[in-house]
Amino acid sequence: MNAIKVIVKTKSGKSEVAGFDEEKQAYRVNVKAVPENGKANIEVMKILKKHFKKDFRIISGFTSKEKLVAEI
Repeated sequence: MNAIKVIVKTKSGKSEVAGFDEEKQAYRVNVKAVPENGKANIEVMKILKKHFKKDFRIISGFTSKEKLVAEI
């Protein structure tokens, strides 16, 4: 199981994987969605699936901007 760290920026103008943060060893993901009722988390999973061509699930950080996700 491959786990990766993700830093999420909500309410962004564009939903995308913005790059890799070398200092934090995490992918930066921007999403248009607001962080309520899991909307941003759902959008993060869709973006990661599109970018990496793999399914992911959140391991930790459901309510945080820093999340740990794992490949299913």
